[in-house]
Amino acid sequence: MTNKRDIYITEVALRDGSHAIAHQYTVDQVLKVAKSLNDANVPYIEVSHGDGLAGSSLQFGLSRTNEMELIEAAVSVADKSKIAVLQIPGIGTVKELKEAARLGAKMARIATHVTEADVALQHIAAAKELGMETVGFLMMSHMAPVEKLAEQAKLMESYGADTVYVVDSAGALLPNQVRERIHVLKQIVDINIGFHGHNNLSLAMANSLVAIEEGATRIDGSVRCLGAGAGNTQTEVLVAVLERMGIQTGVDLYKMMDLAEDIIAPILQTPQEITRDSLTLGYAGVYSSFALHAKRAAEKFNIDSRDILIELGKRKVVGGQEDMIVDVAAEIAKEKHGVVSR
Repeated sequence: MTNKRDIYITEVALRDGSHAIAHQYTVDQVLKVAKSLNDANVPYIEVSHGDGLAGSSLQFGLSRTNEMELIEAAVSVADKSKIAVLQIPGIGTVKELKEAARLGAKMARIATHVTEADVALQHIAAAKELGMETVGFLMMSHMAPVEKLAEQAKLMESYGADTVYVVDSAGALLPNQVRERIHVLKQIVDINIGFHGHNNLSLAMANSLVAIEEGATRIDGSVRCLGAGAGNTQTEVLVAVLERMGIQTGVDLYKMMDLAEDIIAPILQTPQEITRDSLTLGYAGVYSSFALHAKRAAEKFNIDSRDILIELGKRKVVGGQEDMIVDVAAEIAKEKHGVVSR
């Protein structure tokens, strides 16, 4: 391990991984994970509900523990790592952002749909006023032409973002598509460029490496692949691969391996793998956090969850439209079985 960093990794298991365990993190779990990540010298640790600050709800999934308690716990054991939070305007408000900053969060990742960067102005400005490092997080980046993505990234930069991310929320992007997007952004913006991948098509690692080749210096990972869908770029593997390539992350590989094996593995309800549902997410281009919701709706209506996900993809449903999952399931069940009750 070295203190030099060519690439800055943000560990997202305590946010994106919340989806995989139905938002049931405890304070004790967050303390153990955050302390281990801090000891491994991971620069940024993201902590919040899977759908960002204030995401705990019937629509998105109720948290077991108030996320502010989780943020406070993570801050208490992080003297090297900076605690980051995700906020989706329309779900979280500036009020929650201020509370997170008061508790010690140092980075705000403001997430919008790839064509809706304009709704981030207030939140990015507020984060800057709070002295937080700010990230513009363009979700579902596969759904916009490259020119539109570049336009939206430029907006994020104009609002004051220090970094802008290409976010493959569905795990649907192919390596050539990631290369094209990062390449164009590198020509357009003067701020840091990041990439957040999902592994639904088994391409998260390949896509992360392509992003780095094209100039991205901020990469997200989830230890043991603990994230929505089939998880994200696996952090400990990413660190190992980059070390083999002579690219420095400053992260202790052995400590990340130990964290994955000894602490994260027992938290996982089932091992992260590319199941038929997560594969369908990537194939259909559907938001990765929809997997669990679709599975529950399929069981309720006695239909195939893949049919739900494919239909959601056809309708170009995006994050925040989780209520559509039950509606689509009911429609499919009615076509298949006749009249159904909810």
